Amino acid sequence: MLALADRLTYAFVDHELLVLAVTHRSYCAENAGHESNERLEFLGDAVLSIVVTDHIFASFPTMPEGEMAKLRAAVVSAATLAEVGGEIALGEAMRLGKGENASGGRHKPSILADGMEAVFGAIYLDGGIDAVRPLILRLLDDRIVAAADGPGGPGGADFKTQLQELAARHFDELPSYALRDEGPDHEKRFFATVSLGGYTRGSGEGRSKKQAEQDAAHAAWLALEREVRSINGSAGVLHVPSVPGAPDTTAVPAPSVDGSRASVESERSDA
Repeated sequence: MLALADRLTYAFVDHELLVLAVTHRSYCAENAGHESNERLEFLGDAVLSIVVTDHIFASFPTMPEGEMAKLRAAVVSAATLAEVGGEIALGEAMRLGKGENASGGRHKPSILADGMEAVFGAIYLDGGIDAVRPLILRLLDDRIVAAADGPGGPGGADFKTQLQELAARHFDELPSYALRDEGPDHEKRFFATVSLGGYTRGSGEGRSKKQAEQDAAHAAWLALEREVRSINGSAGVLHVPSVPGAPDTTAVPAPSVDGSRASVESERSDA
């Protein structure tokens, strides 16, 4: 727990608040008398929203209301919070039930996203808005700038981000990328594949690693979007997209077709 506090670069006055922030309900189910982090998660969600909203409002004085809303949504999404949680190794500190731990709960995006909100709530209670604001902005400021400068203008998102958002809505994991390169240094080309749910979802290539990953993410996003649309009103089976390395005949359980944050919350409730 002290290691997590060090990674957060925040010294708690009430250390029990951090303990509460990392206590998942699965732990409480197996250990009577312990409170889960769900109330802190509720508070942290509101704290995160006001800090990010205030920062966007001050940083982009000419941005219209609609674009500010899109930018905020991209930054405070479950997928983004899960990514941040992974970067600070939040999963290592989570208090989970034995079953949840055995099923890979320390790496589940829903648990990491909820945990990050709970941590924000805990720091807010411990030190107030002036304590939690610097941490939130340290973790998210680069993402705010990237989203504001991304394709489509302020509030836009690159293809990797768009795929990440899609994955957060329909799967309980984040996309993973594999890279290889060919050719001499002065003419090197990079090839990327992106996997999700145990299957290759897209492939791409480019003159840089970033370009190859973006190309693969674009292909995967387009294929998955088509697949999700195709299962509306169907029997609920999502077929792996036709991309190199993924057989067309393989099928996996269909994800939720609800693209709203509510579907993410539904997935979280099962975590």
